[in-house]
Amino acid sequence: MATSLPAFGVPGGALSPLGQRLRVLLSSERVISDLRRYFGIGLRPGGMPFTGSRFEHLAGGGDRLEVADRITAEDLVAVQTLSVTVPAPVALDILEGRLGARLSGLLHAIPRDIDMVDADAVVVADGSPADQAWGLLCEQYGVNWVIAGKVLARKRPRLLPVYDRVVRCAVGRPPSFWLALHAALREDDGAVHRQLLELRQVAGLPETVSALRVCDVAVWMNHRAVGHACP
Repeated sequence: MATSLPAFGVPGGALSPLGQRLRVLLSSERVISDLRRYFGIGLRPGGMPFTGSRFEHLAGGGDRLEVADRITAEDLVAVQTLSVTVPAPVALDILEGRLGARLSGLLHAIPRDIDMVDADAVVVADGSPADQAWGLLCEQYGVNWVIAGKVLARKRPRLLPVYDRVVRCAVGRPPSFWLALHAALREDDGAVHRQLLELRQVAGLPETVSALRVCDVAVWMNHRAVGHACP
């Protein structure tokens, strides 16, 4: 049975380049089936969801109140479901050392219960606690921008997006992806954000899957299917 896509038209000139690109990608005919396949909804017998479908849900989630301001062993395993690994020495420093204490202090200053679309731009701007936490992680040996971003997305899934090389290849390289995405979600009266929520509903995903995660998975699945070739 065919599933109707949310009724969003082709983007107009008033949208930012990222907003236009997202509107096109999120209006793909395959987006609903991609989301369902990734999260294991309606799979045939023997079918398996992508391991990343457990990223936000493993052990109850990284943003639950009792662990929201510290990175746990479960968080480090959750990041592995997205095909990256925090190097063991860094992981131990996070769990038992000074690095973990420094990151906890920064996490405490990052809002836990707000969506990116509703946050002030300063929350994801250069120099913000979120940006400082990302920078601190990137300073660690063996941790690159992709790993750092995925760790923070696990801790603040509604506020901070997963952004890897496949997604970057699909949507481009704005000077600050966080700020560009924040603007894209808010422009045109929040059209892209509303589109993501409708896609989540039509695909039958739980509300615990954030709008940002719907966006990441939809873009990643689409671009993976066409075969990204960007470095």
